Amino acid sequence: MLTVWGRKTSSNVQALMWCIGELQLPYIRHDVGHKYQGTDTDFFYSLNPNRTVPVLQDGSAPPLWETGAILRYLANRYASDTFWPRDPQEKANVDRWAEWAKINVAMAFTAPVFWRVVRTPESERDETAIGQAMLTLEKNLSIAGEQLSKHNFLAGDEFSLADIQFGHVLFRYYDIDVVRQPLRHLHSYYQRLASRPAFQEHVIVSYEDLRA
Repeated sequence: MLTVWGRKTSSNVQALMWCIGELQLPYIRHDVGHKYQGTDTDFFYSLNPNRTVPVLQDGSAPPLWETGAILRYLANRYASDTFWPRDPQEKANVDRWAEWAKINVAMAFTAPVFWRVVRTPESERDETAIGQAMLTLEKNLSIAGEQLSKHNFLAGDEFSLADIQFGHVLFRYYDIDVVRQPLRHLHSYYQRLASRPAFQEHVIVSYEDLRA
């Protein structure tokens, strides 16, 4: 049994829970962080000295933190060869797109765009900074769009770990009140992701609690 610590409104927790859902693994999740608090306890410190979510424990094994490392652990232990290939070259292809998505998309969206739009009072928003952040983000999204013009999913024609790292921010990207570029292939890809039951359950989640 997997045990997860982390609130469902955390984008990193959503990535983890979406992966768990796709792999159809049994789990228990504890709400921790933000309005639930709990990260400042001695117990949570024993799980993760960084005091961040998510944290995963698989049975009686030591707890794991850092979302990317957790996702790779689950993929190595539980996933199919299409989701996380055994062949080193094919695995590296999935892994490079996963790392690219984390660094160039998730990190370029969450704090620079989402926090400035949703987690900042309207009277305090820096529209110029938001606009510049959107330019940077969508320059990277256009790279994904080019890839998605050739393949059904980010790393190829099979759904993989790369899609978890990339796609978990797209619900918020398409839902928040910003001006978006018409990235046709990206939008079609998002619609494919949004039809997946695990995405619907763990990613299409209200973020009203996070509003300033």
